[in-house]
Amino acid sequence: MHYIASTLPQLSGIDWTVIGLYFCLLVGIVYWSSKQQKSTADYFLAGRHAGWFVVGCSIFASNIGSEHIVGLAGSGANNGLAQAHWEMQGWVLLLLAWFFVPFYYSSGVFTMPEFLEKRFDARSRWVLSIVSLIAYIFTKVSVTVYAGAIVFQTLLPDTFQFGPPEQWAENAFWVGAFTTVILTGIYTIFGGLRAVIYTEVAQTAVLLVGSAFITLFGLGKLGGWSELVATAKPNAEAFALWRPLSDLNFPWLGVMIASVIIGVWYWCTDQYIVQRTLASKDLKNARRGAIWGGALKIFPVFIFLVPGMIGWALHQKGAIVIPTDGEGNLAGDTIFPTMVASLLPLGLRGLVVAGLMSALMSSLASLFNSCATLFTVDIYDKLRPGQSETKLVRVGRIATIVVVGFGLIWIPVMKVISEKSKGLYDYLQNFQGFLAPPIFAVFILGLFVKRVNASGAFVGLLTGFIAGMFKLTVQTLSKSGTLEEGTLLFKIGDYNGYYACGWLTLLSVLVIVGVSLATPPPSEEKLKNLTMSTLSPEAKKTWKDSIGLSDYLGTAAVILIILVGYLYFSFWLS
Repeated sequence: MHYIASTLPQLSGIDWTVIGLYFCLLVGIVYWSSKQQKSTADYFLAGRHAGWFVVGCSIFASNIGSEHIVGLAGSGANNGLAQAHWEMQGWVLLLLAWFFVPFYYSSGVFTMPEFLEKRFDARSRWVLSIVSLIAYIFTKVSVTVYAGAIVFQTLLPDTFQFGPPEQWAENAFWVGAFTTVILTGIYTIFGGLRAVIYTEVAQTAVLLVGSAFITLFGLGKLGGWSELVATAKPNAEAFALWRPLSDLNFPWLGVMIASVIIGVWYWCTDQYIVQRTLASKDLKNARRGAIWGGALKIFPVFIFLVPGMIGWALHQKGAIVIPTDGEGNLAGDTIFPTMVASLLPLGLRGLVVAGLMSALMSSLASLFNSCATLFTVDIYDKLRPGQSETKLVRVGRIATIVVVGFGLIWIPVMKVISEKSKGLYDYLQNFQGFLAPPIFAVFILGLFVKRVNASGAFVGLLTGFIAGMFKLTVQTLSKSGTLEEGTLLFKIGDYNGYYACGWLTLLSVLVIVGVSLATPPPSEEKLKNLTMSTLSPEAKKTWKDSIGLSDYLGTAAVILIILVGYLYFSFWLS
């Protein structure tokens, strides 16, 4: 259970003015966007007219949700750089740019399940659509809402003074949760993806500037970067980027396996992210947007994870007070908002709070729109084909309202789950590690191995999902103490989740390949332009003509940034 420090400075009138002005800007963008909705392409893909800069910012802002603002900072304080690998692998976005986006864009699809139907058949599309919707509602939506509520609870513990004083912080939690969901739902329902994308451009700037100030003020109060290194050195093992294979929580091999699998699934095959590239005006802008997103991807290490470590160091020196749980451990979910309230001056504090709230709402809005797209295009339109464009947009808005409702209902459950877990970010990565393997396998094999067929994809998806959910269920029971130690089920549940991600992927690959080889191969006509080896000369020419010098330079820059980051943080405490 988290305990909120009661001595934090409260937001001033200047802070509230800055926040108010920012949200007036959002309202203006939503109003303009709502006037542009004339078709499903307008509502779900922003009319397919976004430029590369907008696409890249949208990818970055969509990714930077609550698990980063709240969870990654907490992970930095409690786990050091152990989970930085997920943020330092921007090269995965290069895979999206060079290999995945061309297939998606040239096929004209709206959703990833729709692409699976083109490559395989309707069975795989149905499985991915339903699983994705359920996963979005009960993981991403709930995690984002919970973290938004934690920000309110930490920054505004005494603002909502109804009931006894000891209940005021809890009031802030629930007001924050409902406010975040409802306001975001409204602007997503009326603005569609156009509103989501263009508000994300503003949110990216605010978030980067605000978080940079947190790092600078934190280092200033601490005494500089050298002081952070000196404070962390006695705990070098706990803060290291690479943990030994014997580490129970973050063995380096398990982390590398899981981070790549989860990364490819998330960045290259997940509707939530890929939808941004599909909104671009052409293939060239889609590719460059993905490359630009890869360049931005390294920033979370410095604007969330490093500030978490700075917050830990300041707490150790008594410069700020981070709330702790009943066992004396830092309440990681509260670290970043506590630093905002403790370190920043008036006005700037309001700007950063606006950035926090905007990032939370950006992530949630992206989820709402992706859920609406999945339901409308992959479920409703399949059940009731031939509906008008106006009807489909209306169904998309209704679907968003339903998702908002489920998000509200799940808040109490997510609150309990999060308070019992070791950290929001670790919880999310573990869950995704059990969800990603079959999707990763079916997309990779589908694009690069033409012998893989519809039956293999369908059976592989089902097998992987069932095995992943079995591991998740047994792991939850094991950690809760429900299973008796020493039993087979307990050992399965207690087995490291990141290694399990690799085994689940291997299982999915074996099933997909085995079933495909045991059944007839797909026809050449079916595969045309849907695998690397079946591209037509026309498609190859289109791809080649869309590539320019800036694509190569941008790709080289992203790789260089990643190499420098890995090289420095591998030895920063030695």
